[in-house]
Amino acid sequence: MKIMSFTAIILSSLFFFLPKAEEIQPLPLTPALPSDAVELGERLFFDSILSLDQTISCASCHLPEYAFADTSALSKGVGGALGDRNTPSAMNMLSREIFFWDGRAATLAEQALGPIENPVEMNLPLDSAITRLMADEYYSAAFAALYPEEGLTKENLGLAIAAYEESLETGSAYDQFADGDSSAISASAMRGIEIFNVKGKCFDCHFGPDMTGDEFKNIGTYNGQEFNDVGRFSETKDSNDLGKFKVPGLRNVAVTGPYMHDGSFKTLREVIEYYNTPNAFRPHAIGRDTLLREPLGLTEQEMDDLEAFMRSLTAPQFEHLLARKEE
Repeated sequence: MKIMSFTAIILSSLFFFLPKAEEIQPLPLTPALPSDAVELGERLFFDSILSLDQTISCASCHLPEYAFADTSALSKGVGGALGDRNTPSAMNMLSREIFFWDGRAATLAEQALGPIENPVEMNLPLDSAITRLMADEYYSAAFAALYPEEGLTKENLGLAIAAYEESLETGSAYDQFADGDSSAISASAMRGIEIFNVKGKCFDCHFGPDMTGDEFKNIGTYNGQEFNDVGRFSETKDSNDLGKFKVPGLRNVAVTGPYMHDGSFKTLREVIEYYNTPNAFRPHAIGRDTLLREPLGLTEQEMDDLEAFMRSLTAPQFEHLLARKEE
């Protein structure tokens, strides 16, 4: 007769107390429902379910690692289709009043729906998007829970994505300086503030907490020839709006290039140089704002200082990109 070892006895005892196979419950395939619209909107923002072939999401063009902007002049949509305007940052939208470069959306929720249907972006009719989401166990349950009266509708789809975008607010070293910390920014950036406000005339259009007056301006990038995007005019048909585009906010501006509505300027320094002598870049501009009729006359040092100030508007989570851009 064989005598079991002490180890064998212990192992057999443990085996006795293990649950039977049928008692082991599998992990749920569907994740827990979102606690609020921000959480739901975040999932939608990163989900390619909203594009025709399910290859493109909002985050495909609004890259989180680059302050939710794109690094290309023009973004690629479904099937490699090229967009016709630069993708701006989706951050710091909470207080905005104007959406899209030409202002065609009245609210952020309305703007959030535009790229879904746009044939050169996600190219999915909204009715098809709703049908697809309704067939998804997670989304149908999530919208029913968060919007018990209407459930999953086009309007609530836009509201959910907008809720997430409105949560993407950022601070910066400049904000610390404005709150009284004189060591938060460099001496060059401090000089840049004065240039921004006075000689550079930047403050005339870029003011308020996010450095934008939520207006439309013609800065001379339209000439009706090779630069022929009519901007705001496409919506209003008012000749006074020819070549006018939304004035963007400047938070994280140093890490969200390329710049302008067409992404035609690769670096922030190019933008500053353009504003300094716009006629040297676009000599036959139509309807350029009177603020830019004459050269600003900024020196190299003043342009350095102005750039230093705008770099100070970068959120801490993106500051590593500043060093990369200096290389």
